[in-house]
Amino acid sequence: MSDILTYGIVILLLGQALWRIPSALRGRVRERSLWGAFAVLAGAWLMRTDLGKHAVEGLGVDDLAALLKHCLTVAGMCVLLRYIAAVYRGGAVGGASSRRGRVTVAVQRYGVVAAVLVIAAMAAVFLLALDRGPVPEDSHFTDRYAGEPGLALYMALFYGYCGAVITLCGYQWAGAARGAARRTLRTGLTLMAVGMAVGALYAVVRAVYATLVAVHPVSDSSARMQETVTDSLLYASFLFWALGVVAPATQAAVNRWRAYEMLAGLHPLWRDLALTAPDLVRQAPSRLFPGHPVASRLNTVRDLVSHDASPQIRLARYVTEIRDVIHAMRRRAPDALYRTALELAESEGYAGQDAEAAAQAYWIMAARLNMRAPVREPGVPAEFPSTGEDFFSEEVPWLLRVREAYTRADPAIAGEVLEDSRASA
Repeated sequence: MSDILTYGIVILLLGQALWRIPSALRGRVRERSLWGAFAVLAGAWLMRTDLGKHAVEGLGVDDLAALLKHCLTVAGMCVLLRYIAAVYRGGAVGGASSRRGRVTVAVQRYGVVAAVLVIAAMAAVFLLALDRGPVPEDSHFTDRYAGEPGLALYMALFYGYCGAVITLCGYQWAGAARGAARRTLRTGLTLMAVGMAVGALYAVVRAVYATLVAVHPVSDSSARMQETVTDSLLYASFLFWALGVVAPATQAAVNRWRAYEMLAGLHPLWRDLALTAPDLVRQAPSRLFPGHPVASRLNTVRDLVSHDASPQIRLARYVTEIRDVIHAMRRRAPDALYRTALELAESEGYAGQDAEAAAQAYWIMAARLNMRAPVREPGVPAEFPSTGEDFFSEEVPWLLRVREAYTRADPAIAGEVLEDSRASA
């Protein structure tokens, strides 16, 4: 069971590291540090697995996997501390000038030097003070060196550094959770703080046990009980922390999914308008393999996933470009076009906002026909109602409503609306 949990944690950490590569490449210290913490800690956990141990066996150093596991953990804690300091420098609650911020920044300033010294000291104790030999199957590090004073020094260095960083992280995240406005962020910070509390307890228990074992070996049953308890604490600590890091990202994932849904809904309207006035859009609609049976879906997917840093930015661009093209069409459309379209919508049984949405859909379709053979030079914009300026709460839902009416509109009827508006001008 423990092997399954270990591999699960490795996969979780590696997945987070891979997912955060783009933000690490584009971001600053904060994003790179969080990515580095995931990557380094994934390597540390990998050294606990048979796969990791076999990978370093060929180097000819007995118990090298254990040393690498501990050194990578210290490095991961150092990078995690750097991430927290970067959060405060970047404007977290109170910023670097707050008491929590000052403590974190001050500790981080010397954290790298301390980590290097701890790793060097651990390596020296490992190579010079421990009676190393071939590693028996299913044995634990503390059991292999029971009765050796060097074990107490080695573990004091390791758990002293990791315990200090873990305690500081828990202190910072617990305080930040109380001031978090978003529920997902508050949940994530709380989980991370709980994980650090469990991790601090693990570090204390392991350090005390290692000191006792270095003085006097314990029975096999006591050793097994200790390993079961401390391993459970370790697994719980990392799972709480990893889930806490993922929790705020779930809201971001939901927001991205909703943005893609709205993009897909607006795409038919945006595509038609972008083809009507290609000079007014930043990226023209994709037109790969024209005439091919699957070309339409391929081009739609390409439009929805390319050219912008995020779907939210792409959605904002779609809305802006739709409105820009509509404004350009207003300068050529007959003045009476919207009134004629609204009368038609009402005659078809639409009322209220449904009538306005249908009227705008007919107006857009008729105005596109008008752009193909303009009857006048650009002039004063024709009547066309505004939908407000609040992007998420008004503009996008309204345009989606117009797009729904647009897909139902008959181009032949739109042509009649255009002719009637010209006649009444």
